[in-house]
Amino acid sequence: MTSRLVEYFNKQPRLGTLSTSSREGKVDVAVFGSAHMTGENTVVIGLGNNRTLANLSENPHAVYMIMEPGRSIMDWKGIRVYLEVSEIARSGPGLERLKDQIGKVAGKDAAAMMAAAVTFRVVEVRPLIDMGQGWEKSI
Repeated sequence: MTSRLVEYFNKQPRLGTLSTSSREGKVDVAVFGSAHMTGENTVVIGLGNNRTLANLSENPHAVYMIMEPGRSIMDWKGIRVYLEVSEIARSGPGLERLKDQIGKVAGKDAAAMMAAAVTFRVVEVRPLIDMGQGWEKSI
């Protein structure tokens, strides 16, 4: 991956959706603004005790999608970042560090809701609308 991907992924303000699936195939989509790329191949997100965390505990595969509207559907920008869980920290320094960061941005109530810091490995990046142009031309 490239530093351009990290810069685009971390641009604020920005919302994205994280899609997960349970072991049985029950799908969930949640909106997040706090997903953060910490390196060219690593994404970290804080989660409460919710369906997303339950699904990731059963099935490590997910996709984070960033969308930016354009004048027409063909002008929309965005990417799909395919992820695989590499760690779910329910305690320890990783979770405390993330709670600290979230507390500074979103407040202490949001930080208190965090039950886990989830670290993902980036598996693949694709454009939002794939016309064979590659993700680099979609941002």
